[in-house]
Amino acid sequence: MVLELKLRKVGNSVGVVLPKEALAYLHAREGDTVCATEAKDGSLRLCLTNPDVMRQLEAAQHVIRRYRNTLRELAR
Repeated sequence: MVLELKLRKVGNSVGVVLPKEALAYLHAREGDTVCATEAKDGSLRLCLTNPDVMRQLEAAQHVIRRYRNTLRELAR
């Protein structure tokens, strides 16, 4: 699926309105939360947010920040 989406001003921000085809593809509806992640090719990927996965990602980011130097040494 390829969709061309227009950026629109929303207050002091800029937003994207997802058409119903995109919402159907994501199995999303109004009020749901989506997660945008960077893919290896530099593109952004949208998916529905899974609260369990988000908690795991936050925990991993905390560990990475706390043990940055240790992880850097282990990577050598």
